[in-house]
This record gives sequence, C-alpha cells and structure tokens, in this order.
Amino acid sequence: MEGLYLVTDRDLCGGRSLEEVVLRSIRGGARYVQIREKDQSTRDFIEEAVRIKRILEPFHVPLIINDRVDVALAVKSDGVHVGQDDMPYTMARSIMGPGAIIGLSVETWKDVEEAEELDCDYIGVSPVFETPTKIDTKGAWGLDGLVRIKAFSRHPLVAIGGLNAANTADVVKAGADCIAVVSAVCAAPDPEAASRELSEIIADARKADPA
Repeated sequence: MEGLYLVTDRDLCGGRSLEEVVLRSIRGGARYVQIREKDQSTRDFIEEAVRIKRILEPFHVPLIINDRVDVALAVKSDGVHVGQDDMPYTMARSIMGPGAIIGLSVETWKDVEEAEELDCDYIGVSPVFETPTKIDTKGAWGLDGLVRIKAFSRHPLVAIGGLNAANTADVVKAGADCIAVVSAVCAAPDPEAASRELSEIIADARKADPA
C-alpha cells in the first residue's frame, strides 16, 4: 500500500455531499477511501456506502469501512479498518475472509508488538500529530515514533492524524507508506486540487527516500 488514503467526515465537507468530495478526491489521486461514520444509523451507513462504492468502482479504488464489519459485509466492501476498541482483528479476519483488506490502528507500543503477530494488511499509526478529528487516543507518535515503528514492523504503515501538505513529506520520509487525511481533503475548498497536491508530495518524497 502506498499513496493517499482518504478517510471521510461528512461534517467537514462544508455543505457539499460526501459523494462529491470523494469523487473529486479520487480524481485528484486518492488511492484508498475509508468511510468513517460514528453517528449514522446502520441503514443510512449502508446506503451511503453503496453510493460511494459505485463511485469508486470505475477507478478501481478500494472501499474500506471503518469499524463496522456488518456494514462491510452488507455492501461487499474491499475491506475494513478496526481500532483497538473495535471488533478484535482475528475475529474480523475470520468473518471477512483472507482476501479482504484489513487495517488495524496502533496507539501504543504494545499494540505495535501485538500487531506483528497478525496478518493484517497494514497498521494505522494513530495519531502521528495531535488532531481534533481523533480525540480518543493515547497521545501522538510524532516523527520519532513513526521511525521506530517502521524499523520494527513488517507491515505497511498508514499514518493518520494532523497530516497536511506542510508535513506530509516528513511523514513519508519517516516511514509512512500511506498518508491518511481527513480535514486536509474533506475541508479543502477544492478536494481534487488538495488530493493532487498531497499525492504529488507523497510521490516526490518516496523518490527522494525510496526506502
């Protein structure tokens, strides 16, 4: 996994539909889309996920559902992302099957060590920097934490938390394979331009530091 990973937040879309923001983001280069909904009913979440999936399919961009394995199964999404307080990874894997993309958030070093024994597709380093969109975490990793995890883990790293055009290159150079953003795209005046800029920064940083 590498590139730009969009995590959605309807409240940050500024009156635009989530579908519009997602479409513009993938046109700008987003490689993965995760739908994150904490307050929607199950029915509304499923209906929204179906609409987003239709948008993504022509672009061959994977749809990942945050937390809700039931919704992921219902819409036949490409995968699911689980946190430390969500369904246990091993249970999610047994339900979703070997072909699903499953990511796991790591918030402590113990989480990183335990993830090393799992066959998850990536670990979400959360958060790299403090951010108002992630308030229930155990502290920020920072660039030094990301470097430490990269040196230890066998999994691709998806960095999330306070990431934007100003710090993305440093985060890639510290070891992130994917840059996951929320407000940097959802709240941007032009989600397509914001996604294109971030995608170009990621690509340039990887060329400068291909390891």
